[in-house]
Amino acid sequence: MLFWTTVKVAIRGMAANLLRSVLAMLGIIIGVAAVIAMLALGAGAQQQVIAGLTAMGTNLLVVRPGQARELGVRAGERRSLTVEDAEAIVREVPGVRRVAPVVSTFAQLKYFNRNTNCTVTGTSASYLPIRNFTLARGRVFTEQEAAQLARVALLGPVAAEKLFGKDPQPGEVFKLKGMNFLAIGILSAKGDQGWFNPDDQAIIPYTTAMKCVQGVNHLREINVQLEDGADNAQVIAAIAKLLRQRHRLPPDAEDDFHIRNQAELLEMATSYTRTFTIMLGGIAGISLLVGGIGIMNTMLVTVAERTREIGIRKAIGARDCDILVQFLVESMLLTGLGGSAGVALGIGIAFLIEYLSSYITLVGNGSVLLAFGVSVAVGIFFGLYPALRAARLDPIEALRYE
Repeated sequence: MLFWTTVKVAIRGMAANLLRSVLAMLGIIIGVAAVIAMLALGAGAQQQVIAGLTAMGTNLLVVRPGQARELGVRAGERRSLTVEDAEAIVREVPGVRRVAPVVSTFAQLKYFNRNTNCTVTGTSASYLPIRNFTLARGRVFTEQEAAQLARVALLGPVAAEKLFGKDPQPGEVFKLKGMNFLAIGILSAKGDQGWFNPDDQAIIPYTTAMKCVQGVNHLREINVQLEDGADNAQVIAAIAKLLRQRHRLPPDAEDDFHIRNQAELLEMATSYTRTFTIMLGGIAGISLLVGGIGIMNTMLVTVAERTREIGIRKAIGARDCDILVQFLVESMLLTGLGGSAGVALGIGIAFLIEYLSSYITLVGNGSVLLAFGVSVAVGIFFGLYPALRAARLDPIEALRYE
């Protein structure tokens, strides 16, 4: 019962100086809102990066040619990877589910009076499941079509719309480097990844790309999808050993290829975005510290104004701990109410950022509890000194105070 009486007294004290109380809470409101909004922005960025990398394939290794060197200086990529290397990997390395040889170029596609420049990827049908592509319409080219150098293509939704207009359908013929290609399928949208837009590309058989379009006999990369539960390190070591044998590299020679692990890339990106989120939250947290200083200043003024009241309470039997609790509760009420308003404002700002911009925000329960909990802790920390100062007042000196 005494506690609720203390709360009522604290509320009356806040209401007596409403404007000052609101201004004191404003720092906490802004601080909590900033923390929630910044953490939501960081979490959204992390989710977007992870989704982008996951969309490019899971359980994935990418084998690429190493850098050629002339007089100790890097001089472009070696032409060391072949289709036979890809076939050997899927045939001889345990833990490999499927592989896809890849060549690529940048070319212009033409359809009557329309044209577009996009990435042309030459690969096998296994590239689609490896890279998590799905078909919206049409079909995938077959191994027989690849063996026959068929001029067929799968178009990303962006490239297809640029060529054929809205609601593109397979079955249209377009020109690529002066040759007619039949669009046999339209890919489902995956979204722009920033550094590369998988929706703005044409996928053709690797044999056609190598012999008819680019005129090369080497690959740009080999995509390797692992079996579920396969040990990445063991598979990487086995692929490296196989390729060194096939390329007849002496023991003291460096690899003429390098293997990138998608899982490591995902872990690295997650680490970077987590650091970014912590940094944003830390910067926003400074405003909470400033708000806490404002609370302390307000409570010191309140103690000074109510010195005679404190003296009267002590004179009629109030203990030091009663005075301490009274002013500590008032400080916690200020920060608690400010924290609640800040939570609502922060969630609103996060949704507003996502609505008005291309950024994704993600408000987590953890960030809300953290921001609110810190605001209450700020109330205790910065309210403790004024409360102690009030509790230690001498009742006789307090009664003389004017």
